[in-house]
Amino acid sequence: MHLALIKYSVLRLALFVGSLVLLWAVGVKRSLLMVVLAAFISLALSYLLLGKQRDAVAQGIARRVDSRIEHRQNLGQADADAEDAAADREAADLRATGDQQTSER
Repeated sequence: MHLALIKYSVLRLALFVGSLVLLWAVGVKRSLLMVVLAAFISLALSYLLLGKQRDAVAQGIARRVDSRIEHRQNLGQADADAEDAAADREAADLRATGDQQTSER
């Protein structure tokens, strides 16, 4: 996923820089206007041209999220198993103590 994200980011940055250069060459000299227009142009171009790269990044993120969810569920299950075992031991100890007290009477 990291490589896909880096590739996608570099391509988007290249589109932005290319848009800046194009606007400068056309004669847009006001810096704020040029940056805003370049941002909108690069946004539109990245949407149109970088669909495969965007999908690869999205799939990588989805896999990572699914992996973390599964890991947390496994941790939660291990914690629940440990709590159940501790409760079972405590109940067994109470039964054993109760059996000893009734046999002493």
